[in-house]
Amino acid sequence: MGGVKKVAVLGSTGSIGRQALDVIRAFPDELEVVALTGNKNLKLLERQIRQFKPKMVCPSVKPAVSYGGQFLSVEDIASHPEVDFVVVATVGKAGLSPTLAALRAGKTVALASKEVLVMAGEIIVREASLHKAEILPIDSEHSAIWQCLQGEDTKPRRLLLTASGGPFYRYSQAQLAEVTPDQALQHPVWQMGKKVTIDSATLMNKGLEVIEAHWLFSFPFDSIEILIHPQSIIHSMVEFTDGSLKAQLSWPDMRLPIQYALSYPRRWPNPELPRLNWNNISSLDFESVDYDKFPCLKLAVEAGKSGGTYSAVLCAADEVAVEFFLSHRTRFTDIARIVQETLDQHQDISRPSLEDILAADNWARECATRISLGRCQKPEGRSRRRIER
Repeated sequence: MGGVKKVAVLGSTGSIGRQALDVIRAFPDELEVVALTGNKNLKLLERQIRQFKPKMVCPSVKPAVSYGGQFLSVEDIASHPEVDFVVVATVGKAGLSPTLAALRAGKTVALASKEVLVMAGEIIVREASLHKAEILPIDSEHSAIWQCLQGEDTKPRRLLLTASGGPFYRYSQAQLAEVTPDQALQHPVWQMGKKVTIDSATLMNKGLEVIEAHWLFSFPFDSIEILIHPQSIIHSMVEFTDGSLKAQLSWPDMRLPIQYALSYPRRWPNPELPRLNWNNISSLDFESVDYDKFPCLKLAVEAGKSGGTYSAVLCAADEVAVEFFLSHRTRFTDIARIVQETLDQHQDISRPSLEDILAADNWARECATRISLGRCQKPEGRSRRRIER
């Protein structure tokens, strides 16, 4: 694809969307914003419209700013003939439908929304292959693996995802039970949206990343491992059959993986991005994960291995549980309990259709809400059932 890339940024007012626009702003001769979509932050969206003058916009409500372009649905934007490249930076299941629309139109999709692949990985990967569309990862961990695999012809032996451990990795169970939303929103390394920050604190995000890696790189779950790496300098590693490892290192800044996706297969110099100063790095530490202390991580990996609609239920239940915690109605440790009990009551569907996935999502939100409100009786032990399709 020659010339200027015409980019649609879905979720432009969120953390990833804003950082994507920072990168685009730095390369006016390479990248052009032709579409923006936003949700609640209408004032920021209006400022973005004034600055980037996109041809297409999809707001939650029409902005007050004077605008001469088109108001289209997010799906129409993602599949529009004038769009070359789609950045999916939405939260939750909102990215699912436009991602499918973009892939079916043969677009290149830079994917930041974890839930898209977690909920419907099999469908997403199949549609990308069928329509010869590319999915490029924006998550720092998956971008690191992707970069490490460049130029390699042999399948690696292991993928090693790193995790900072979040703010509470050294906490006891008693301390975790007393964690407040304000504390949980103070991540020691990354600046992210509220939902992702809480998922990082529970390590749910790392479980979701395992599922993503499974689908992105066609890799078995048992060969994907997690290492706690507090400095967040090594973003992930790949081990090959001869015992050699490749790692991608950089300062923890999301603009770096975003720019790599936008510039691929080239690398662009950007003086605005931070560089590592090795004189200030005294150590790079690693340790194994304590799954017992952070049950959300274990629940996510189990849901991914179980397949079917379990991953969709996991995402929906987690979203509800995080909302209840952020509104001070439940405890930090209740997040895992709510997700666990929702999964226990789920009647799985193997090889689900998109409709099955969306129905499972709706059911899980209702069930998780009842559990959170204390109106749903706790089931005795695991009672998972599966419907074969």
